[in-house]
Amino acid sequence: MNTIFIGYDESEPEAYDVCRASLLAYASIPLNIVKLDQAPLRRAGWYRRQWWMDGKNRIDTLDGKPFSTEFSFTRFLVPALSLYQGWALFCDGDFLFTDDIAKLFALADDRYAVMCVKHDHVPSETVKMQGVIQSRYRRKNWSSLCLYNNAHPSNGALTGYVVNSMDGQWLHAFSWLEDSEIGELPKEWNWLSGVNEKLPETPKGIHFTLGIPTMPGHENSPYAELWRERHLSTLPKVGEAA
Repeated sequence: MNTIFIGYDESEPEAYDVCRASLLAYASIPLNIVKLDQAPLRRAGWYRRQWWMDGKNRIDTLDGKPFSTEFSFTRFLVPALSLYQGWALFCDGDFLFTDDIAKLFALADDRYAVMCVKHDHVPSETVKMQGVIQSRYRRKNWSSLCLYNNAHPSNGALTGYVVNSMDGQWLHAFSWLEDSEIGELPKEWNWLSGVNEKLPETPKGIHFTLGIPTMPGHENSPYAELWRERHLSTLPKVGEAA
């Protein structure tokens, strides 16, 4: 079974619904889709990081830095949640897929512990997502979509203790790995809407990293119309129960 963990934030449940629906719409392989929701992970003892609110911004108590979503740290639990077996894909909730995710799993290469799109993203804006601080850090957006080779020996270092105790920037930079252990995926699988230049063809994975199209100011983001079409498909039809 091909497992996909989708980051879930209770403030934008429609993002998760669209991402999941887009994966299923094109999939030629069975998918085990896991909602990576911090609430049940806390109840089960997997996730213990605390934060406090400063206006619209969550501030991590451990490193004192802002983070934008409820899955900012839980994504790094994927190898442990997978019992360090097989491959698994993680993606942020604000993705829209337009092609068969089997093509991405086919790129898995056992030489690497993690595979991702190696963005060179230095944000020019200071806020995103309706007022959330836009953070700058090494290897920004690399961890927003990544194939984890859970059984790779180096991922054994990514324990629950590490995820709950290390600084966010250390985690997002894949600092438990050597550079040679990070494989590269094609940019078309993690195309940053409103950031990257348009590709000749519609990207296979469109990442609405600055804000999904239901957020004010992002209604006309590149490929927003495709997101809205998929969103419409997730809504109950007239006469159906929600």
